[in-house]
Amino acid sequence: MAKLKLGPIAEDKPVKVTIELPAPLHRDLTRYAEILGREAGQSSTDPLRLIVPMLERFIATDRGFAKAKHERKG
Repeated sequence: MAKLKLGPIAEDKPVKVTIELPAPLHRDLTRYAEILGREAGQSSTDPLRLIVPMLERFIATDRGFAKAKHERKG
């Protein structure tokens, strides 16, 4: 069995998501957006725009997921 970073997910159909972020996480996202903007020579981006790329990056770098995905195809 693959060692994934996440546990089982109940639903598999696409949905629009509204979430509440803990204040410390929102502060970190805001700070991250500020730092990212500064390093790119741009103004700070909306911190909520970071969530999708972060999730995509998380999934793309999860070795357990990549292995399980590959095994399922084969």
